[in-house]
Amino acid sequence: MEQHNLSTMGNQVDVLKPEAEIEEYIDEGRLAAVADFEKKEAKLRRKLDLYIAPVMMMLMLISYLDRGNIGFAATQGMADDIGLKGNQLNAAVSIFYATYVLAELPTSLFVKRLQFHRVIPAITFCWGLVCMSAGFVQNFPGLVVTRLLLGWFEGCLFPSMTLLLANWYRREELAQRVSYLFIASALSGAFGGLIAFGILYMDGVAGYPGWRWLYILEGLITLVWAVACIFLVPSSYKTAYFLNDEDKKIMAIRESLSESYSGGDGHYKLTDLKLAWKDTKTWLHGISQIGVVTILYGFGTFLPVILKYGFHYTTKQAQYLVIPVNLWGAIVYAIGAVISDRYNKRFWIMAVCAPVGIAGYAILLTDVPVGVQYFATYLIATACFLCTGGNIAWLSGNVAPDGKRAASLGTQLTLTNLGGIISGQIYASTDAPKFTLGHSWSLGSLGFSLIIFCFIRVLYKRREAAKAKAREEGVVVPPGEFTDRSPNFKYQF
Repeated sequence: MEQHNLSTMGNQVDVLKPEAEIEEYIDEGRLAAVADFEKKEAKLRRKLDLYIAPVMMMLMLISYLDRGNIGFAATQGMADDIGLKGNQLNAAVSIFYATYVLAELPTSLFVKRLQFHRVIPAITFCWGLVCMSAGFVQNFPGLVVTRLLLGWFEGCLFPSMTLLLANWYRREELAQRVSYLFIASALSGAFGGLIAFGILYMDGVAGYPGWRWLYILEGLITLVWAVACIFLVPSSYKTAYFLNDEDKKIMAIRESLSESYSGGDGHYKLTDLKLAWKDTKTWLHGISQIGVVTILYGFGTFLPVILKYGFHYTTKQAQYLVIPVNLWGAIVYAIGAVISDRYNKRFWIMAVCAPVGIAGYAILLTDVPVGVQYFATYLIATACFLCTGGNIAWLSGNVAPDGKRAASLGTQLTLTNLGGIISGQIYASTDAPKFTLGHSWSLGSLGFSLIIFCFIRVLYKRREAAKAKAREEGVVVPPGEFTDRSPNFKYQF
């Protein structure tokens, strides 16, 4: 009997052995297919980073040049030439964000339907024309009109670029690519200083002061790039000039994998708005963004003014000393974004950098040598770019489906630019050289945002715990009702 059992067991082993070998072969084949796909996908990402990301970065750089050059123009005599009085310069800075705010939410909702490759070149051409026209203003009302128009057309840009990137990149890749936009915004401060420094030597050419040439030349650059975007911004991956047939197949798979947060045809409904507005995280991300954008726009616009009238540097020094500060901000943001994507740490990157910026503002509020004050601007740059862009990427990756994400992002960006309105008022020229209100308000804004970031993290942790319990209980949500609140959607922290 024992011998018979052994014989039977042997026969079973003989049967099971080839079956196991087949399963092993299949598993190895699956692993090989996955590895091959990942290799091809990595190659595709490099191609996207070569053809999509640089176009968006250039747009971001130019837009920040055109909105921020008012700070450089102010140090080159614009206020006296067109007869600005009191805090009219601050009013001109703030009024830009009135129309900017109004443009962002509708753009977020309709840009996909209107198609990115049409909207982006059109709005770029329009604001380039407005920027060039600003070089010919003669008084405060003329400056106000150009700032209102500039705000409207530039307000359409950032949601267009962010949603375009979300249509080309997967969620786990998005933070790094959104970071490219804010790296470009940091570089715009550096390039703006360089251009402003060079244009100082054009003062008097054709009878125009240097600040007028600043607007005219930067407007012309924008117009040229708008025409280039007609050819550089593809309508979709199916018609992209830089993708071959294999790339398009990979993009189709990526689109399918990203369907829960990147699907949709852009025809959003009122229910998408309701989903976004009923979700607490939309408002928490938006409110915290007001604080970090207050420091970003205040720092970016008024740094040349602070250097000249606060630190008592010369006009030339104020133009070129902004360059290394903004370069430092770009480098910090690039490193932070890579770490955030690689380790999926959205919160901790901002939680580490925000106190550094708070320390920078604290230094500016104390009586210390000018060299120490200038060092403090580097501490501020460490926080302002990374916290602003990181918060946008954090929300973008945690909202589904596409319609809700567009509404949430549009709401966040609308609230964001309330910070722009505030930033134009806190650095009044009459407050020089201390700028106590501006520095103290900025310190408080950054601290406030850091506290909200902590609340957001707690919210995500609690929701994830509830989702884990729902998954254990076997809760399943129909595909048509899938949102980021569904058990199978995992938040990024």
